[in-house]
Amino acid sequence: MGLVNWGRTGQADAGPGFRSMAKAIALLMTGAAAIALGVPAAKAQQAAQPTADQQADQKKKADEKPAAEGTLLDKILVISRTGETAIQSLASASHVDQEEQLERRMATTPNEMLLGVPGVTVQADARRVSSSINIRGLQDFGRVAVIVDGARQDFQRSDHGTQSTFYVDPELIKSVDVIRGPVANTYGSGAIGGVVFFDTKDAEDFLKPKESWAASVTGRYESNGKGWTTSASGAYRFNENWDVLGNIVYRDYGDYKNGGGDTVAGTGFDVLSGLLKTTIHPTENSELKLGWVGSSDGWTETSSGVPANDVDLKSNTFTARYNITDDAKSWLDLHINTSYNKTVLDLTTLVPQNRFDPSTGLPVVLPAGSLSTFDVGTTGIDIWNTSRFETAGIAHELTYGGDWVGDDVETGGTAGGDSFYTPSGKRNVSGAYIQDKLTWEWLEVITGLRYDSYSLKDSAHETSGDRLSPRITVGVSPFESASLAGLQFYGTYAEGYRSPSLTETLISGNHPAGVTFPFLPNPNLRPETGKTVEFGVNYKQNDIVEAGDALRLKAAYFNNNVEDYIDGVTLSAFDPTSGCPFGPGIPICFQYQNFAKAKINGFELESVYDAGWGYAGLSASIINGHTISYEGERADLASIPSSQLTAQLGLRFLEDKLTVGGEVQYNGKPKGNPVAKDHTLVNAFASYQATDNLKVDFRADNLFDVKYTNPLNGSTTAVLYEPGITLKLAATMRFGG
Repeated sequence: MGLVNWGRTGQADAGPGFRSMAKAIALLMTGAAAIALGVPAAKAQQAAQPTADQQADQKKKADEKPAAEGTLLDKILVISRTGETAIQSLASASHVDQEEQLERRMATTPNEMLLGVPGVTVQADARRVSSSINIRGLQDFGRVAVIVDGARQDFQRSDHGTQSTFYVDPELIKSVDVIRGPVANTYGSGAIGGVVFFDTKDAEDFLKPKESWAASVTGRYESNGKGWTTSASGAYRFNENWDVLGNIVYRDYGDYKNGGGDTVAGTGFDVLSGLLKTTIHPTENSELKLGWVGSSDGWTETSSGVPANDVDLKSNTFTARYNITDDAKSWLDLHINTSYNKTVLDLTTLVPQNRFDPSTGLPVVLPAGSLSTFDVGTTGIDIWNTSRFETAGIAHELTYGGDWVGDDVETGGTAGGDSFYTPSGKRNVSGAYIQDKLTWEWLEVITGLRYDSYSLKDSAHETSGDRLSPRITVGVSPFESASLAGLQFYGTYAEGYRSPSLTETLISGNHPAGVTFPFLPNPNLRPETGKTVEFGVNYKQNDIVEAGDALRLKAAYFNNNVEDYIDGVTLSAFDPTSGCPFGPGIPICFQYQNFAKAKINGFELESVYDAGWGYAGLSASIINGHTISYEGERADLASIPSSQLTAQLGLRFLEDKLTVGGEVQYNGKPKGNPVAKDHTLVNAFASYQATDNLKVDFRADNLFDVKYTNPLNGSTTAVLYEPGITLKLAATMRFGG
């Protein structure tokens, strides 16, 4: 299967006809939303006062399906290899659901999808379509494994902002699962920070039980940046064993204004994204999912507020996932996942730029139209099986398997171009693991062992390494009384292993922009080893205040020591022990080196109360971190995000057709951060199912127009302020038969 070439969707190549049609559809749908929101108050009041028969029907529905079944912490984690929910997991795990959260947030970027998830922060710079995820202060170069339908997203473009980025449109996503910390060592090598798994939409979730086909179209308008979104979906069920779904999304956004009312140059973008997925059941106990996710993104990068580079990005992800079980799902629960991701970014200069030749350090002029390319291909295979059995009254869930990921990076372009920062080369990481989850009455024990191996090389260097990483978790549920039976305590010790990236190991030459100085490769870099101790509590209780309500709570304290932590270091050419030669430009060098360790600790909380008529949620993340050199010197860790406290409240009316609510989030300035300040954000939302075929959504983000910046952008060359008040209005029409 060849790569799909969507063509440029930027200001010129999308075509004025296509953009006009997409905007017309979006305008039509948002107009329908405005009309639907204008339903007469008398009608709403009448619907709000159901008859006695309607009240009886509502009570019957509540009895049949209590709120406890719908809380997010009760949803099965897609990422789980033993079929557990977040509240059952003896780890810091979170689930973000399409209906309960993604649609309510009307997300334009991954940052909005992950709002309020404890310990998780998204950095995007001005390039809002390219995102980098930070978990517990760890970020970039594979420390956080980002996975879309089983495919690792390893694209990297190094510069002064984010390093490891991924591209996925929120409109294509059904759910997001997060596991924090190296306990996720069954999900691939390197994820010492954690794993984020994006699961795209399926036909079976879109089609109603008796439908053979269905289609929908969504139009949305955003006030800040005058952004338009048009999305269309279609699904068809050939028979009970075969269905297919397609989705296409077009976005056209201008530069937004920050909370101070100033336009932030370079924040506009346009995106054309698509999804095609089919699910086949060859037998009663087997399933095959074949999928493609593609994106063609365009945006303009600025320098001192002036357009400098035109960016064109194309990303294609192909996946095949197969699962087969025995009748009882006991000894055989085999999964085979294969994937290929190809991301190509072309950077074209818009104006002549004064640069330095990376090879010689001599001044050069990069003419307008110069091209830099970043081509990253990632191939992966992941195979595992879970066997379930009992020995002497102890239940076992034994999971064993292996995985391999290969990155092939090719960069190039005009001398002095930005591709210099990201060297070409190949990297292979692989591993094998075994994990046993033992359950006996009130006791759960998880023991695991993972073997990791890596190799990377370019034309001049080659390095490799391997390691064994253990995990042990003990969970106890010691109480039998009705009020405390759902209380569980656990403790974990887990290790993870991250190999150095191609850039960290192989970057060399002279800095090409601003001022020049040498970059030094470091083929002797040692891999990072994350060693985490975590203590947590899970609590679940139903029927607390009234029948059918539910309370779910997860909290954890963690302490992570990352030994041989890798970070960039500035060396002085005047220090004879530094290895930094006197080169062209200023007398310094830059090199990635190991530190003795990075120490990160913190507390996380996630809780929700749902009573059917409404819900309330509270999440929190408190985090601190620093590095320690081999000489014992401490320094603040620049990748530490804000500590956060997020409260959510939602109320349901009109037989659950109308939901209104809001969110309040406090963000605390990280220690030593040069640009961030404490700030509080307030959001409001409403969702109304006007008819069986029409749904309207409204949202107001940053309601009080606060001017703030993401602390993770503090290391960039200029302070970037996030969007000010943003009003969103959307409508979705659906048909089926």
